[in-house]
Amino acid sequence: MILKPGIFLQGRYEILEKIGSGGMSDVYKAKDHKLNRLVAIKVLKEEFGTDETFVSKFKMEAQAAAGLSHPNIVNVYDVMDEENIHYIVMELVEGITLKSYIATKKKLNVKETLGISIQVAQGIAAAHKRGIIHRDIKPQNMIISKDGKVKVTDFGIARAVSAQTIGGAAVGSVHYICPEQAKGALSDQRSDIYSLGITIYEMITGKVPFDGDTTVAIALSHLEDPLPLPSLSSPDIPAGLESIILKCTQKKPERRYQTMEDLLVDLRKALIDPNDPSLLGNTTTINGDTRRMSEEEMGEINARHAQNQHTLENVMDGDVDEARDAFEVPDFPEETSQDESKDSFFVPELFESSSSDASDFGKKEEKNEDEEREERRGIRSEQLMAALGVGGAVVAIVLLLILGRNIGKAKTVVSPTGPNGETTLASNQTKVPDLDGKTQDEAEKILQEATLSMKVTGNAYSDSVPKGQVISQDPKSDEVVSKHSSVGVVISNGSQKVDLTSLGITSMNAKDAKTALKSEGFSVNTEEEYSDSVEEGGIIRFVPEQPEKGSEVTIVISKGKKNTMTVVPNIVNQPEAAGTNLLISSNLKPGNRAVQYSDTVKAGDIISQSPEPGAQATLGGKVDYVISQGPAPTESSTESATKATKAEEKKDVNATASAELSPESNYQYVGSIDTTFELKDLIGPGGSSSKVKVMIRLRQDVNGQTVYRTLMEPRNITGDTILPVRFKSIVGADGVEEGNVEVVDADTQNVLKSYDVQFFKVQ
Repeated sequence: MILKPGIFLQGRYEILEKIGSGGMSDVYKAKDHKLNRLVAIKVLKEEFGTDETFVSKFKMEAQAAAGLSHPNIVNVYDVMDEENIHYIVMELVEGITLKSYIATKKKLNVKETLGISIQVAQGIAAAHKRGIIHRDIKPQNMIISKDGKVKVTDFGIARAVSAQTIGGAAVGSVHYICPEQAKGALSDQRSDIYSLGITIYEMITGKVPFDGDTTVAIALSHLEDPLPLPSLSSPDIPAGLESIILKCTQKKPERRYQTMEDLLVDLRKALIDPNDPSLLGNTTTINGDTRRMSEEEMGEINARHAQNQHTLENVMDGDVDEARDAFEVPDFPEETSQDESKDSFFVPELFESSSSDASDFGKKEEKNEDEEREERRGIRSEQLMAALGVGGAVVAIVLLLILGRNIGKAKTVVSPTGPNGETTLASNQTKVPDLDGKTQDEAEKILQEATLSMKVTGNAYSDSVPKGQVISQDPKSDEVVSKHSSVGVVISNGSQKVDLTSLGITSMNAKDAKTALKSEGFSVNTEEEYSDSVEEGGIIRFVPEQPEKGSEVTIVISKGKKNTMTVVPNIVNQPEAAGTNLLISSNLKPGNRAVQYSDTVKAGDIISQSPEPGAQATLGGKVDYVISQGPAPTESSTESATKATKAEEKKDVNATASAELSPESNYQYVGSIDTTFELKDLIGPGGSSSKVKVMIRLRQDVNGQTVYRTLMEPRNITGDTILPVRFKSIVGADGVEEGNVEVVDADTQNVLKSYDVQFFKVQ
């Protein structure tokens, strides 16, 4: 039933507009007039609403989800019925799905990926603590709000949908399905961890790891095929993040993270240091590697073979009814669907046909008996899949593969050996030829001569194998297989690397180097280093020298010769604490401290210093100073006169020296700043959970040298922090009237924000 704008539900919710539609429901934007707020209403489609059992299950699961309350979960406010309309009232989140965000950006950077992953994992972990497993974790069920908050939706709905079938069809998301769900086995919180691992893979690479022409093919890939390494699609992915993805997506649940909290620990480590050594070695074996069966396993399979042979022959001869009775088909994984594309399981009605199929029969060219038998078996296998539903079909296909029924892929078979140890081939067997280094056309011709066919299973970049040649093959050469089976090959796309030396990067300045690299399709990162041989602003080096197309290139910019000198600040007439702080902020150390009486400088203030203000001193050097004790105690007139004369003489000498060396020693150059800095502008969506260590410093050019002074020590801030940059009185270098206050990443020393500051001479 389609609800039109203006309709009221329960006399409370006014329908404003339709904002989405999925496989089982329509979603509307509505206004709750009782609480004066906007909400989202998910209305169950009519074909689901007529089944009382399903509606009851749907309401029970939705009510369970309504008990969840977490910042990273879309809140369920109510579950309602009105006549034949069944709907859920939910929090309205203004934003886009993660799936759309990935499609817009092609792929996300490491910080975005980790920030979003942490928020999603926090929401799922909260549900797991309440005993609720999502079972349909995918980017379509994750919404990024306008303020960067990531929320997971549709908790509890997947379980309800899994209990429903549509005309013998099974429903569920296939690109993110875990192996145990694909087999129809029980799922637990580790199933959500697998699906989140696939989602993280898609964020960092821009694509799902397994794709295919049919949902069954994709489900089988989750069951059988090793996960392609994320670094093959995103060479710049840190090793720690790749290790996290591989551990999440292990085929066996016991090899994955056992809880979402365990995963969160590693995600947070990776956010601080993506190459943290403790993240490496998460996986003990390559995900899903094919292995040879043991003798015990082979014996068990052979024992079952005789028992199942009769049933399988009847299946191949068209007796689907017996197949139904013979195979115990489990309930299909508990999934929900967003749309009816190949991202969702949907198997047509059993034995659908049309008159055109029959009329075309006589027009097909004649086939020999063997070809007709194989064709009949292929058609009947498809009928079996429809009869069993996809869940059962997957189980049946796996069983057929184990029993040696070749379905399009060459399987290694065991052949007896002759008296001299040589392999004896049956009439229907052949050895796989070596295709290493052959072009695609050459490999196909060689396989045809061996009564085999070729299937290109993928393409990959290679630095060692030229474009168009075979990188790998499966089965390997010299393995014995059945004739007419296929051999999978991976074809080289050639090298992705580009030799940048031809661009002359090191002879350019930083601006021209960035422009040249970006015009070649590279992203550019910059770092700074001191150099005795390269002038300030020049390029010291770039890494890597032969990067892959579209990858990141780091150029190292010279800061010139390292400054080992600094200007001594004026600490005379300052309180001791203020004076020593000024020395420390100028990268100097307080030196020898002396005390003496003074009639002109109040007690506790500094009378004099050495070296004098404005002098050049080595960074880390010491400055000696004398502290006033105030006026001397009263003495005899003669002694007082004598001391006064000496003090006057000393004062004259000091005044003369001061006038000669630093005529402006009683003045300071002071500036101020009052503003704020927001980190989220740099990190992007999902940045509220990210942490960065920042510091604030003053940068000035003094006598041709760059001098830094720390204004705020390094501290960790989150992406949603508004950092105040407020300093009412900044003492600068003598005689320097301008400088920059810089917000700096303390770990990388990258300048995040720079503000110009003017300094004025004050007494």
